[in-house]
Amino acid sequence: MVGEGVMQVCLEHPSVTEVLALGRNAYNGSHPKLKELVHANLYDLSAVADQLRGYDACFFLSGHDIGR
Repeated sequence: MVGEGVMQVCLEHPSVTEVLALGRNAYNGSHPKLKELVHANLYDLSAVADQLRGYDACFFLSGHDIGR
């Protein structure tokens, strides 16, 4: 899976300090750099906007099989 590959490259890269996985469901993976944010409505992120600040890059990955 492309999404899983992107996630793994980010987690393993030495210059990446944290990866935020935002989704409607839990990622079900673990890694010291991984932070997870579950939010039901991805069309309205206003309730979690503060938690999305400070990141340098964003990858939009779709699919329910990422990380499983």
